[in-house]
Amino acid sequence: MIPLSEFAPRLIAWQREHGRHGLPWQGTHDPYRVWLSEIMLQQTQVTSVLAYYARFLARFPDVQALAAAPLDDVMALWSGLGYYTRARNLHRCAQQVVAQYGGAFPASAAELCELPGIGRSTAAAIASFAFGARSAILDGNVKRVLARVYGIEGFPGEKRIENAMWELAESLLPASAADPSATHAEPIFHAEMSAYTQGLMDLGATLCVRGQPDCARCPFQDDCVARLSGRQRVLPQARPKKTVPTRQTLMLILRHADQVLLEKRPPSGIWGGLWSLPQAADEASLAVYAQRFGAAAPFAKMSMLTHVFTHFKLEIEPRLADLDHAVAHLADGDDYAWVALAKLEDYGLPAPVRRLLDGLSGTLL
Repeated sequence: MIPLSEFAPRLIAWQREHGRHGLPWQGTHDPYRVWLSEIMLQQTQVTSVLAYYARFLARFPDVQALAAAPLDDVMALWSGLGYYTRARNLHRCAQQVVAQYGGAFPASAAELCELPGIGRSTAAAIASFAFGARSAILDGNVKRVLARVYGIEGFPGEKRIENAMWELAESLLPASAADPSATHAEPIFHAEMSAYTQGLMDLGATLCVRGQPDCARCPFQDDCVARLSGRQRVLPQARPKKTVPTRQTLMLILRHADQVLLEKRPPSGIWGGLWSLPQAADEASLAVYAQRFGAAAPFAKMSMLTHVFTHFKLEIEPRLADLDHAVAHLADGDDYAWVALAKLEDYGLPAPVRRLLDGLSGTLL
């Protein structure tokens, strides 16, 4: 097992030679850009984030622009990236940074952690990359690295195991000049802390991956407890299996000419704040709902669509109904919008709803 004091120097050396250096949010200490990338990267792979990150910066080049934007604009740009609470918190956080800090992000992880949507690990990453703070991160990739290298048993999501990992993560940080236990002859500057934090992310994302880790290229291959004991696929231990419930819903596609009716969802809950299709739990409820807009059953049945969330699976059964001009525009209002199919990109739609309408575009046009 590698001594704690050797972990950071070896990781930093590896990151500088083999880590990722060309990502668009690297090479900057701008807290806004760092924060934006870290929020987008929560539970989302780099390849999925790249295009969204570029579009967000083009539309909202700084925190003031994001704070001043309507939430609908933010949700529309976020559409398809998933975990939409992140987008709502992103907007709230920008507004709080402008109102409380005059548009300048606080430099400490503790203060960052008080802002909407920023947890302990994300706050540490922002503080490290933007301000050179000596703060430990502990996301899913880091948990996997530590569990394997140091042979940590148990499911990392369990509070007791997670607390032990936080203690280990804190003990592995590079020494600093302000640290009385520092043994380095020279101070650890921002570049070291940034390289260390990035190295943990890179190692977990590129080599120490789930399933088939690339141990032959790992800087800890000679000391990794999991590799030496042949338990790379066992550690970290998986979440105890639970039955994933299945829910059903009906979605109504109300068509008028080249437009469909969208309904704005409540600000909280699943797809909070997004635009979606009207929903109902059963055919009778759907018929009652549709009558408000002059549509009568029976509706045309479309192919079922399944969408998997973290804690449940949703089976969507679409229904299609046509409306005449006189009734169609009665629905215009803050919570409803008649949207041309060619203008759907202007609205924040849940991914399955967008797939549904994209798949039916040939039928609807």
